[in-house]
Amino acid sequence: MSEELVHYEVADGIATITLDSPHNRNALSDPLVESLNSALQQADSAVDVRVVVLTHSGGTFCAGADLSSASSLPPGADPVTARGQALADLLRAMLSLGKPIVGRLDGHVRAGGMGLVGACDIVVAGPRTTFALTEARLGLAPSVISLTVLPRLTSRDAADLALTGRVLTALEGAERGWVTHAVPDSADVDGATRGVLTDLLKCSPQGLAETKLLLNRSLLQRFDANREIVVEQSARLFASEEAREGMAAFLEKRPPRWAR
Repeated sequence: MSEELVHYEVADGIATITLDSPHNRNALSDPLVESLNSALQQADSAVDVRVVVLTHSGGTFCAGADLSSASSLPPGADPVTARGQALADLLRAMLSLGKPIVGRLDGHVRAGGMGLVGACDIVVAGPRTTFALTEARLGLAPSVISLTVLPRLTSRDAADLALTGRVLTALEGAERGWVTHAVPDSADVDGATRGVLTDLLKCSPQGLAETKLLLNRSLLQRFDANREIVVEQSARLFASEEAREGMAAFLEKRPPRWAR
């Protein structure tokens, strides 16, 4: 696990995993995905860990795919599919982890970062938190992350967010059931998170593991049934000419050719 990208700490039965790649806003680069997956496996196998907190440094929790890397892949390249599979592996690991995951956020969440939030069991979000599914603006779709995002939203909410790419605040997220606890003051985010952790630690390890399994059983069944379809869609779109224009426009800070 790379200490430069992901930090892992354990104290009082709580494993805190911190995304720490500020140079690219904690984008889902290959090394970060690998490091995060390793941290989750470490927490899952640790007998002294009962709860996991997933958080971030900087003003962005996760900006989604690493577009600077994705846009440079040749069309049809195997790494495009491999990256989709790796992200699916990561999201499934979060859902099937035998310990609850609490997302502690106070920063921007975009695209693939939404998939991480959807895979958390409980989400605490401060006022600096904003959410957006921006893929359609780039010629993409929220393909792989739909496996964890769609089950957390109503079909109307999903259409509203995925088709427009508009930004959702933490309070709006709570109103839609996307956020568990919206905290109005950034200074209170840690306190609100501690309150959730205190309640979780009153439960037995077996009780937490079996309850999480119960809650996520149908979600995992749906995940496995749709996984290959969305990975294929993701690879096809990332390799498309239109998506390449969208990613290039984003990196060059200009409107794509279809923007009006």
